[in-house]
Amino acid sequence: MDKKSPIRITLTKRDESVTITQWVYSTLRNAIMTGQILPGRALTIRELAAILDVSPMPVREALRQLAAESALEIQGNRRVMVPKMTAMKFNELCEARINLESHAAARALPYIDNERLQELIELDKEIDEAQDNDDMEQITVRNQRFHRALYTANPHQITLPLIESLWLQLGPFMRLANSRLEEHYTIDRHNEALQAIERKDALALQLAIAADIREGFAFAVTPELLHSFIEQSASEAD
Repeated sequence: MDKKSPIRITLTKRDESVTITQWVYSTLRNAIMTGQILPGRALTIRELAAILDVSPMPVREALRQLAAESALEIQGNRRVMVPKMTAMKFNELCEARINLESHAAARALPYIDNERLQELIELDKEIDEAQDNDDMEQITVRNQRFHRALYTANPHQITLPLIESLWLQLGPFMRLANSRLEEHYTIDRHNEALQAIERKDALALQLAIAADIREGFAFAVTPELLHSFIEQSASEAD
């Protein structure tokens, strides 16, 4: 991808109760989390304001907030980029996801009733449809919906903001990661998770979620493979 090539950001209708700045932040956050902005793509406030059809001020405020969340990096020339990824940082983010999400899943298990289970089953079917259509963006979107629906079954959960922060930092790499799912993701871990929920087996659920995350990033199982992937990400942004 050329560093100045057009980008596509999914726009949603702004509710009247939501300020323009909040809408801009939410829109850009979703674009990063779902991989619509790839690593290495240079952005400017003016460009983003034009895409979102707003003035530069709410864009500037949203970018400051996203930079504070380590999702973007504001450079001295007023350009904005996805922060550079290192092998150590990548591994830390993935391990943090495994620890937090397996914990969140186990804590949610006692609260998953039949209605929530059916919702999870339907979401898993939607993921399969996106995979059949090779829709990399929707694979990410629907996978996040599945995990979010699982964890929020727990009415007392407090980990979702932390989990979404990790999704945000890994988001720019997810589209590239999803393009390699068939190479490493040979067992349906979501199906294993659903079976564990039906049995009320917390340990099996934790293991399924951990395997789901780990195998999703199996393309980077060694430092050498990870370095190669990061280099590929950078080259596709050139």
